[in-house]
Amino acid sequence: MAAMMTGLLVAPVSAAKMHSGNHRAEATLQKETKAQKDARMEWWREARLGMFIHWGLYSIPAGEYNGHTGYGEWIREEAHIPVNEYEKYRDEFNPVKFDADAWVKMAKDAGMKYITITTKHHDGFNLFDSPLTDWNIGHTPFKRDIMAEMAAACKKYGVKMCFYHSIMDWHHPDYLPRRSWEAKDRPADGADFDRFVKYLHDEVSWILTHYGPIGVVWFDGEWESTWSDKYGKPLYDLCRQLQPNVIVNNRVSVSRGGSMSSDGNDQEVGDFSTPEQTIPATGLPGVDWETCMTMNGHWGYNAHDASWKSSEVLIHNIVDIASKGGNYLLNVGPRSDGTFPPEAVDRLKAIGEFMNRSGEGIYDTQASSFETLPWGRSTTKRLGKTTKLYLHVFDWPKNGKLLVPGIGNKPLGAHVMGHEGMEVAKRSGGDIVVTVPKDMPYPYCTTVELWIDGAPTIYRAPKISAMADQLVTSVSATIAVPEGLAVHYTLDGSEPTASSPKYSSSIAISKSSTLRAASFTGTKRVSTVVEKKFEKVDPWPPQVVADGQQGLKLDEYSGTWDTLPDWSKLTPTRSTTTTTIDSLPNENFGRRYRGLIVAGVTDVYTFSLNSDDGSRLWIDGKLVVDNDGLHGAVTKMGSAPLAKGAHKIEIGWFNQTGGAALDLKWGRVGHALHTPTVQELVFERL
Repeated sequence: MAAMMTGLLVAPVSAAKMHSGNHRAEATLQKETKAQKDARMEWWREARLGMFIHWGLYSIPAGEYNGHTGYGEWIREEAHIPVNEYEKYRDEFNPVKFDADAWVKMAKDAGMKYITITTKHHDGFNLFDSPLTDWNIGHTPFKRDIMAEMAAACKKYGVKMCFYHSIMDWHHPDYLPRRSWEAKDRPADGADFDRFVKYLHDEVSWILTHYGPIGVVWFDGEWESTWSDKYGKPLYDLCRQLQPNVIVNNRVSVSRGGSMSSDGNDQEVGDFSTPEQTIPATGLPGVDWETCMTMNGHWGYNAHDASWKSSEVLIHNIVDIASKGGNYLLNVGPRSDGTFPPEAVDRLKAIGEFMNRSGEGIYDTQASSFETLPWGRSTTKRLGKTTKLYLHVFDWPKNGKLLVPGIGNKPLGAHVMGHEGMEVAKRSGGDIVVTVPKDMPYPYCTTVELWIDGAPTIYRAPKISAMADQLVTSVSATIAVPEGLAVHYTLDGSEPTASSPKYSSSIAISKSSTLRAASFTGTKRVSTVVEKKFEKVDPWPPQVVADGQQGLKLDEYSGTWDTLPDWSKLTPTRSTTTTTIDSLPNENFGRRYRGLIVAGVTDVYTFSLNSDDGSRLWIDGKLVVDNDGLHGAVTKMGSAPLAKGAHKIEIGWFNQTGGAALDLKWGRVGHALHTPTVQELVFERL
């Protein structure tokens, strides 16, 4: 294979050097049974905690370029660095302090069971000595094959070696689409995306045949328009054909699957889901998933980023994710000399101390048997006819009595992990109470091991739902009743008893109230008490419109932001009017909409704001929906009590890179939401 990289020559590679040719995925894998899938996923499901490593040429500028200091591994794209200028970093990359043994041992000591490291990020540079291109580690002053040394260290310490490999490639001459800002200096003439796909397959073949057994191949960058479902399945199949036991994440394909489809749907592929920088509120039931997250604000090393998450936050995240049945892939961005930042080292040490003490309550556990717990989280482990509940306590009980609510099982014993002696566990009504030391034995999180008889019998608390917690005239509340139980409620804030009204249908609320409810078996309360407060409010008065015209004022801006800027300090690149609220697929771009929205009747109105990246909605100068920050397409809701008539509306939105989206819907509480009509949007002519 021979091709010309921009400024770099790709050397021919013989079939012998590739061992068995290109290893292209020509045949479809045979369907995998559930038992076979479970066996392949077993180690990963047990592991719960892994280390992500983002390392490459971008560690050299350390987040800074032309006086700006907010960059990371996307620096070439975000700072618009020409490819021939970026290539100079290759000649500077010489991480003489790199020690694979030290890296892997730090992960091991932190309780991490696997390491996922960037073989190639979006800049296309290989941290392995690829024969397919000289845009790799072998052509730096360092020369040593990072992946070979990492694989050897992982084998030594019993840590699973895993690879992150980007589909997106800003360097390869056949990768499309080109970045819009480099079209003049690096035109796409002659580029052949299918030829790039062959290169991608050859690279993946190399890393899966030269470094021993690989636990996971973690793909990324599949969201651009050129990658499609027709490429995802063959790439997945290639990995599984080369290493049948390898696990592949769902970013291998545009139609991301949480796991391989049981019905044989070829579009949804991938063995686990990959929420990024977020922990799903209730996990992803029925799906294998792994939250990947940075320790500070960047994946790649940024010398100026001081926004480090505390050890307490990171430990709580480990527990929270395990309690929801997921894995935690925690990132380190090494420095260009080959060392971990000291802040990361300190946090890994704290995590290791926790995992050494409480790891049994994290590894090989199932999600919590409880929906919520007032003091922390819980994980579960079935052991024949008994069950261990690991009670991970964040907020230690001041009275020394740890209440485990709404559980019907007989307690068999309890123990504070890492602490000598046994604790007393007794039933108290529908709860279990564990007597624990008065003072919290360990910082951040102390784990109490509770043995119970049989499978957990949990009495679920009811769930209160309402379209809004504010009312102008009235609002209806409903209560979800757990199966096999009854629910009693009060509206005056008092604790419900068996004598309180029994819930049977929706409750009309016409004044400020506190609705409290609990589950009962007969006359005994067996769940925690849940509550929701409702406030009767005066509607916000309408605005007087002197001379209105349909639509909104629209200002557009150029800039790179992580959050919404202060528009008043910026000069628009364009100002116009519009009758629609939407996005443009521009990068480093923002919009500000201003005008009035007309409420047809006096009532509480619900607003739904979807955006990628950040957005905010103000009504009458009050923040109603906050959807700010860097993220994919996310929808957030808010409500406002509006009198009939016109009300000031402002929407701010920005997109940094990647996909772009903006959509607003609204409607009266209890009614379907809709996109604002032309008649509902007005701006004043001045």
